[in-house]
Amino acid sequence: MHSLDLLIDQYLNFLTVEKGLSANTIESYNRDLIRYWDFLKNNQIELISESDTVVILKYLIEIRNEGLSARSRARHIVTLRGFYRFMVQEKVLKKDPTGTIDLPKTGLRLPDFLSVQDIRRLLEMPDPGKPKGIRDAAMLELLYAAGLRVSELINLEIGMLYLEAGFVRVFGKGSKERVVPIGGYAREKLETYIKTARPVLLKNIPSKFLFIARAGKPMTRQGFWKLIKKYAKLSGIQKKITPHALRHSFASHLLEGGADLRSVQIMLGHSDISTTQIYTHVTYEHLKNMHIKFHPRG
Repeated sequence: MHSLDLLIDQYLNFLTVEKGLSANTIESYNRDLIRYWDFLKNNQIELISESDTVVILKYLIEIRNEGLSARSRARHIVTLRGFYRFMVQEKVLKKDPTGTIDLPKTGLRLPDFLSVQDIRRLLEMPDPGKPKGIRDAAMLELLYAAGLRVSELINLEIGMLYLEAGFVRVFGKGSKERVVPIGGYAREKLETYIKTARPVLLKNIPSKFLFIARAGKPMTRQGFWKLIKKYAKLSGIQKKITPHALRHSFASHLLEGGADLRSVQIMLGHSDISTTQIYTHVTYEHLKNMHIKFHPRG
């Protein structure tokens, strides 16, 4: 159990004694960490082990909405990166949650995500008059609705889908299982796909996989990447779109809509919290309600 105030004191002492940083620099780090500490407390996070990349993303969204410039937000990331690396070095944490947040020389770059309007345009691109278009529409809707990784999407088996209950069962990294709500839009697209397009694509070949490519086999990562690029081009969206951008969009839109951090973390299946007992009181029904309330296509 590691309290945040004690860890911050230890880190600042490390910067002073071991790194020999100036008093002004230490004070700057201190202000940033106090602000982050206040954010964590406001979100009922009392232990550093309860924070992860999603928490940091929420924090960056909050300080951006408060009007902080890109340069100031970049400084906050530098502060948090140093702090979390110190936590890993001291074996307080096993993994640095800032590792996936890029900080190029030109300034702060948050994980790529699309606006709700861009998502809507992208999801409207597949041709509903063709079996593959119906399949692609269902894949895109589910990817965004459930915040899945591409590997999770293409390896889904039909028995892992519970349309009547409105959930999908997913095995993520390390074969860790989670159950995620899928929302009304994805449910409708999936029902249409299973009833109409999937039997046509199967051509009487049995397959346990939900999304079929050739000969009853699942689509490859490269195959789905090509689909994303095709529909992105058709939609006229200028920014670069990757399959993972839809997962980032899922998280960002829920957080900006007001969803609580713990629900989003559980739906993403983040490895840092998968065994944290504090999250076990969040029921699947609560997750479903959070998804319906805050997801643009819930």
